[in-house]
Amino acid sequence: MVRAKPLQSSDKPLRSRARKPRNPAQPNLPLDPMPARIEPCLALLKQRPPVGPEWAFEVKWDGYRLAVHIEPKGVRILTRGGHDWTHRFPAIAAEAAKLGVSTAIIDGEAIVLDDKGRSDFNMLQNSLGGRGGKLNSGSSVLMAFDLLYFDGHDLTNTELSTRRHFLESLVPADSKGAIRLSEEAGDDGAALFQAACEHGLEGIIAKRLDSPYRSGRLGDWLKIKCVQSDSFMVVGYEHSMSARGGIGSLLLAARRGDELAYVGSVGTGFTERVANDLRRTLDRIKRKTPSIAYAGRRKNMVWVQPTLIAEIEYRAWTADGKLRHASYKGLREVQDNAAVYEI
Repeated sequence: MVRAKPLQSSDKPLRSRARKPRNPAQPNLPLDPMPARIEPCLALLKQRPPVGPEWAFEVKWDGYRLAVHIEPKGVRILTRGGHDWTHRFPAIAAEAAKLGVSTAIIDGEAIVLDDKGRSDFNMLQNSLGGRGGKLNSGSSVLMAFDLLYFDGHDLTNTELSTRRHFLESLVPADSKGAIRLSEEAGDDGAALFQAACEHGLEGIIAKRLDSPYRSGRLGDWLKIKCVQSDSFMVVGYEHSMSARGGIGSLLLAARRGDELAYVGSVGTGFTERVANDLRRTLDRIKRKTPSIAYAGRRKNMVWVQPTLIAEIEYRAWTADGKLRHASYKGLREVQDNAAVYEI
C-alpha cells in the first residue's frame, strides 16, 4: 500500500494550496548557483514515532537514495555517495526531462514495487543485474520526497513545509509515471506506523515541518522501522553440499571502532539464482585466515576479504551480540555509500 487510508478523513489526496500567479510588478529574486552535489539528509533511527503538530509522516521506502539534477544541459542522477547513475535509471531520467522546469534537484528513493504496492529491495537489485550489474532498471520509479533547488533558487535553507509546497507543484500527487510523489500521510505517526507494519511495509519516516535541509543524521528526520534492517560486512560463508549455490550461510560482521566484530550468520532469503551469483563473487575474494575474531565451531568455513556489504533484515539481538532471525535482502553497491552497522 502506498498510503494508509485509515489515517485520512477523506479519500482526497493530501495537497498543498495552489500557488498564486506571480505579480509581474514584484522584483525577481537573484538566482542562486546550482550546486554540483548536496550531501543527503539522513534519518535517525527511533523506536517510536514522535508526537506533535510540528511533525509530518511518510512511508519509508526500501531502495536506493538518489538525487535527480535537472539542468539546462540535461539530467544527472547521483547516488548517495555522489556517483553518476543516470544510465542505470533511464525511465526516471526521461521522466525528469519532461517535468517542465529548467533547473531542479529532487531528493528521493528509487524503488521497485511488488504486486501489493510495496517496495522490494531484492526486486530492485535484480532489475539492475545484482551488485555490480550492468543492467538498467526500467521498472523502477522514484518516490520524490524533497526539493532542494528549484527554478534557479536554493531551497535548502527554507523549511520543509515550503519545500513540499514547491515539490507538489512539480510532481502531482496523482502521478503514475517514473517519478511519483511520496505523499505525507496524516499527522498521527502512531496510527501510520501500525498501518505500515500491518501491510508489511518497512516502516515510516517522520520529518520536522519547520526544519531546513541539513546534510547528515542530525534528527530533523527520524525513521521508525517495523522490522530492523541494516548493512553488515560479509566475512565468509559456510560451505554446504545440500544448500543452494553451496552456501549454507553467510558470516557477518559489524564495525567496532577500527575493527570488525562477528555478529552471526544468515542462511535465509536466497533464491537459487542469488545464491549462485553470490558463490561466484565470494570465491573470487577468498582468503586463508578470517578477518575477524571467530570462536565458533562450524565446519567447512570459507573466509573472504571484507569487501562486500549485505543488507540484512532481522528481528532482534541476542544477549551475546548476535543477530536473531536474520534474512538476506541483497548486496549494497559501493557507490551507494552504505554505512556498515556500528556496535
